[in-house]
Order: sequence, then structure tokens, then C-alpha cells
Amino acid sequence: MGLSDKLLNSDKRAMVIDDCCKLLETQLTSKSGISGIGLKAAYAALKGVKPGYIAYAVEQLLPDCFTALDPMWNEGVQNGDPVAHLATNKSRTADALLSITDARAKKVSRPIVRGTYEKLRGSVKPYIEEAVPDFAQVINKYA
Repeated sequence: MGLSDKLLNSDKRAMVIDDCCKLLETQLTSKSGISGIGLKAAYAALKGVKPGYIAYAVEQLLPDCFTALDPMWNEGVQNGDPVAHLATNKSRTADALLSITDARAKKVSRPIVRGTYEKLRGSVKPYIEEAVPDFAQVINKYA
């Protein structure tokens, strides 16, 4: 059974999405400086697409993200601590997640969404890596 099956069943789906959105908000709140301002502006633009757009986007991305993380999560389970495994391999974890968003961004029909993603894509990997331990905790909470 993969992470998507465990985490996105009808009993847990809304809670997982909510926790991921809270994690995103927490991560953004902690950012400062010029790059932080840029991230916050981009997030505000995406929130303005339509009410609930962030939660909708998270819900659409999670199945593929969890599928991409399944092999690494399973490696961690075999090693006894999947959370630590993802955190220790945060670069690999970030690459797996970004491969999903890269593929999705190519298909997006909303110019503001695609444009925002393209502008930020080159600089986001360190932020994703920073969020990996907390994201792994969210996964673990429901897995």
C-alpha cells in the first residue's frame, strides 16, 4: 500500500490537505528578506486566483507527490525511521517533489499560475529542502 492509499483515503484526506496547507503557511511566514517578499507575493497572487485555490492545488498535487516519495519512504521504513530518512535525503526528496510540480506547471492553463511558478522555480529548492523534515512529520502523522 502506497502513501497515497494511506494518506488520501476518505478518512484522512481533508486532514492531510489541511496540515499541508498549514505547513505551507508556516514556511512562508518564516521567510524574510527579498526572497521572502517574493515568495509571499507569489503566494498572495496564487491565493487570489480563486477562493480555496491553494487547498485545491495541494489536493491535486499530493497523490503524485506521495507516489514520487513512496520509494524513499519505504527505504526509510526498512531503515527504521522514514521521517529521518527523508530529512537526511532532503535534496533527493526536494527533487522528487519538484519533478511533480514541474510536470504539472507545464500543463497549467492559468497564465498567472504558470508565470509565477516559472519565475520562482530556479530558487525554490532550498526552501523545499528546508520544509522536508516538517513535511515528513505530516506524512508520518497519518501513515
